[in-house]
Amino acid sequence: MERVTWFFQVYLLCCTTVSFLTMAARTNLNITTDRSALLSLKAHIISDPQNKIFTNWSTTTPVCNWVGVICGARHPRVAELNLSYFGLAGTIPPELGNLSLLVDLDIQNNSFQGTLPKELARLRRLKFINLGYNKFMGVIPSWFGSLSKLQGFRLFGNQFSGSIPATIFNLSALQVIDLDYNQLSGRISGEIGNLTTLKEIYLDRNNFEEIPKEIGTLNQLENLVVQENALKGRIPMAVFNMSSLTVLTFYGNNLIGRIPDNICQHLPNIQILYLGKNQFNGPLPSTFGQCKHLLELNLEVNRLSGRIPKNIGNLTQIKMLSFTTNSLTGTIPYEIGYLPNLERLGLRGNNLNGHIPSSIFNMSTITKLDLGFNQLSGSLPANIGIGLPKLEEFELGVNHLSGVIPKSISNASEIRILDRGGNSISGFIPTSLCLLTNLEGLSFYGNNLAIDTSTPEVNILSCLANFKNLRYLSFTSNPLNAKLSISFNNFSASLQYIYLGNCILSGTIPSDIGNFSSLISLSLFMNQLSGPIPGSMGRLHNLQGLYMYDNTLQGHIPDELCQFKNLADLYLGGNQLSSSVPSRLGNLTASLRRLSLGSNSLNSTIPSTLWGLTDILELDLSSNSLIGPLSGGVGNLKVATSIDVSYNQLSGSIPSSVGSLSNLVNLSLAHNNLEGPIPSSFATCVSLERLDLSHNSLSGVIPKSLEALSYLKYLNLSLNILQGEIPTGGPFKNFSAESFISNHGLCGASQFQVPPCKRKTSMSILKYVIPGILSAMLLTTSIFWMLMFRRQKNAKAAAHTILTPQVLWRRVSYLELLSATNGFNERNLLGTGGFGSVYKGTLSDGIDVAIKVFNLELERAFTSFEVECEVLSNVRHRNLVKVISCCSQIDFKGLVLNYMPNGSLEKWLYSQNSSLNIMQRLDIMIDVASALEYLHHGYEVPIVHCDLKPSNILLDDDMAAHVADFGIAKLLGGGDSITQTMTLATIGYIAPEYGMEGTVTRRGDVYSFGIVVMETFTRRKPTDEIFVGEMRLNQWVANFLIADAIVEVVDATLLGTEEDHDFVSKRECLSSIMRLAVACSAESLEERINMEEAVAMLKTIKIKFSKDSAARGVVLNSHSVS
Repeated sequence: MERVTWFFQVYLLCCTTVSFLTMAARTNLNITTDRSALLSLKAHIISDPQNKIFTNWSTTTPVCNWVGVICGARHPRVAELNLSYFGLAGTIPPELGNLSLLVDLDIQNNSFQGTLPKELARLRRLKFINLGYNKFMGVIPSWFGSLSKLQGFRLFGNQFSGSIPATIFNLSALQVIDLDYNQLSGRISGEIGNLTTLKEIYLDRNNFEEIPKEIGTLNQLENLVVQENALKGRIPMAVFNMSSLTVLTFYGNNLIGRIPDNICQHLPNIQILYLGKNQFNGPLPSTFGQCKHLLELNLEVNRLSGRIPKNIGNLTQIKMLSFTTNSLTGTIPYEIGYLPNLERLGLRGNNLNGHIPSSIFNMSTITKLDLGFNQLSGSLPANIGIGLPKLEEFELGVNHLSGVIPKSISNASEIRILDRGGNSISGFIPTSLCLLTNLEGLSFYGNNLAIDTSTPEVNILSCLANFKNLRYLSFTSNPLNAKLSISFNNFSASLQYIYLGNCILSGTIPSDIGNFSSLISLSLFMNQLSGPIPGSMGRLHNLQGLYMYDNTLQGHIPDELCQFKNLADLYLGGNQLSSSVPSRLGNLTASLRRLSLGSNSLNSTIPSTLWGLTDILELDLSSNSLIGPLSGGVGNLKVATSIDVSYNQLSGSIPSSVGSLSNLVNLSLAHNNLEGPIPSSFATCVSLERLDLSHNSLSGVIPKSLEALSYLKYLNLSLNILQGEIPTGGPFKNFSAESFISNHGLCGASQFQVPPCKRKTSMSILKYVIPGILSAMLLTTSIFWMLMFRRQKNAKAAAHTILTPQVLWRRVSYLELLSATNGFNERNLLGTGGFGSVYKGTLSDGIDVAIKVFNLELERAFTSFEVECEVLSNVRHRNLVKVISCCSQIDFKGLVLNYMPNGSLEKWLYSQNSSLNIMQRLDIMIDVASALEYLHHGYEVPIVHCDLKPSNILLDDDMAAHVADFGIAKLLGGGDSITQTMTLATIGYIAPEYGMEGTVTRRGDVYSFGIVVMETFTRRKPTDEIFVGEMRLNQWVANFLIADAIVEVVDATLLGTEEDHDFVSKRECLSSIMRLAVACSAESLEERINMEEAVAMLKTIKIKFSKDSAARGVVLNSHSVS
């Protein structure tokens, strides 16, 4: 018995030992697999700036001791891999999929790139994956859907594109989806409603267009964040019924509709609600006061109207409240001042009126208070600073406030931004402002403030040295009545903007002003400053704008001012400066845009280097003592809009090169000693509105070509020695005798109060006419025989010409078209329109083409179809879709066209997967305008398009635009000058005269072009639902242009925010484009510009925008202006 027992014990011991050894071997094998996987990852890392992986991951140390590696508690296998914020660069190897027990993978904030290997699908135990802020690209792999235990799915901050794969919506354990900052697009599938455990969704900065209503079934969802996307339409009501939500933000989309009045009843737990930067309208919900847990509410930049409800005072937990840039009216509710936790209040840019409630000035928690750009009145309380101890930003600019600046403002010692400009505040500027040492911005422009000069050692100018962080200072248009002669030695080097214009400042400009090394703009205009301009200003290397006009500065213009590499504006007019214009100003060709030296005592000649400022927009040298001729180099200033050299002593003739100034709006050469004729080349200054050549010695006749200056509103040719007949066409019909005073040789119409012109007798006329007629007949006969000879010669040459695909006219049979389109298969269908359908096809020689098949019901209109097709095939321009051939049978008529792989402009404007920046849209409009210019003015017979719209503008591989469907009116038997009974154009793009009279003209195309330009830059169709009644797209844009609020109408994706360094140049560019579009779409046919003018203006806009962007270091995607 004992022997049996002993044997059994030995047997158990052996079994245990074998089991242990087997398990050890398996464990050793698996950790070896993990080691190999991680070493493979190491091998794929090309940069390790912190030297964590390269030095620490060594085969001499256990894997579980490697940095970033955490093994399981029960087994020595890799359970967590955390390489976040290591700064690594490289790719992910397939071997990483061998970490079979991995639960948590976190590699956020690195620079891993490429695509994700499919072998990662083997990580079946993975619960959390964080690949945020790397450089992964491509579509999100569908194999993520096989990671059934996944709870956290974070791919934010990469370059993933396409849609969210449907397999993701099968992950039943998923709690967090974070796909922020990618390039995802399309519609979010309704299958997202399957993720019943989901708590957080983050989809910021993508291109999603729609939120599915099924998302409202996620009854555990707490955070729904879809900011800065392309969402449009209305928010599904189901979203506003999700009682579990604590965070809901759709900020920065194109959503419309009203905010539900009962929103708080159905979102009882909401804490953060961001619906700003959309297009919501209607009143604020009257029940907002029921959102008891609300911490942040942002409804800025919408179209909300009505009053702010008083029960807003019930939001006792709220910390941030912004209704900025809406159309709210009425007074500010007193109850807002009793919100005990409010830190930021933004009511800027509304129509609020009345006094600011005193309760607002006792909010001890407030840090930002912005009430600017309203109609608020009254004065500020004397104890204002005492009740606002934490206030950092205090903005009340552009209201109707009065009274004085309370001395107690110094008690708000944390203030960084103080803006009360554009009000009616008066009195002395209190010296207590000097105690606000944290100031970064101080603005009181446009008030009635003065400086107490009784204590010159302690005032706002002398204490500027206290403000070590001050960047912005503005007291423009206040009667400060003080001396500027103070030392700037100890002043803050951080100061970037000084605006002290029109302030009754006297004294001299301190020589140590050069210490402001960060200064970008210095404005001292319209003061009483005297003495020289200090040469030390040359040390202001960052200066972009210098405005010192209308003072009494003396001496010469220092050469040091010619060293500013970034100077765009130099205004020194209205002083007593003498000597010559510095020739070194020509060195500023890369930056200088506006140069004003008028009303000084400058002498000598205009330096030739000035004509090298090829990007200058405005040049004013008037009212000086300049001599010599006006150089032909003036023609180099091709983008200039204003040139004024009047009231000098210039001599010689006006150079014909002025005809190169096609963008010039204002030109004054008055009060000089110029002689000779008025150049006929003035006719090509197509933008000219004001022309003053008076008080010279100009002779000869007034060129009849000046009748082409359709924009000319002011003309002064008085006090010259001109003769001959005054033209009566074009703008001359609006001029009076005042334009031609004291030119005793002039004759013409009675409206000019000059003698009538003497007409030659009939016999004397015949003496010249008859020989002219005989000469013309001889010339006509000669031309006829030359053309006949050339036609025979060309016919012979054509017989030996080899037809090249897509270049020359070729015959294509119906059977070949049938084969090319797979029997006009629906899969080949590119689109349909009013005239028929368009199919993609591949001809027998491999050439891809588009085939336009016309509707058979138009059959009777095709009486000369083949002849017209061949004519259209000869209409060739780089921005027209090339007509390769036609096919005509009794029951079939079609055109064969070049195929455009990038589709239509309409697709790019409204597709979820497409986006165009400002420069790309501008290039496309230049291409379209160039095509229309050719059709209208460049072809032997003008062709009217009749149906210009985004769907007829096609884009090639290089995103160059090609206009399609040109000449369809001609194909349909309309002729060159027609009154249509058939509707060729499309509603919304039709010119008014077409709709009323059916008249087709080139100016009708111009109207359509203007509408297309507006649609391209607003992403609003002319048939948009907001254009009802008498309101149309062009009127809508014009109204906002007049209000200087173009920001409100353009596509929100184009501008960015006001903090962006290129915001101003973008806004100016878009304003110029919209002004052009309004000029094209004028109601009156006669008031519209033509396409030649439109092309010139668009190219000018592009050149200016390119230069401004280059000056700011912005790289633009475009093709060149030719």
